Amino acid sequence: MAGRCWRSAAHAEGEVDERITAFYAELCTRFPPDSPDSPWMAALDVGIDHVIMNLSWSARNTQAIEAIQHLAAEHRLVIFDPQSEDAYPPGQ
Repeated sequence: MAGRCWRSAAHAEGEVDERITAFYAELCTRFPPDSPDSPWMAALDVGIDHVIMNLSWSARNTQAIEAIQHLAAEHRLVIFDPQSEDAYPPGQ
């Protein structure tokens, strides 16, 4: 899924997964992308089946990672780390 999105720069078409919608909304509420204190290096990229997040190197990064892990587990989403190529199923 990640490779498809990165290679083509196009998102899959279809119905947006409601878990993605809820995860994204809660994440943006906690860490607004347009805030000067935002942990995001770039805009969040949202598709029907994923949210791509580029975190900055800051003290706020730890809070963002903890929130991402909590929200992913809550919404039964997998976290994929492209740097390590590890995938973390919900609750891990």
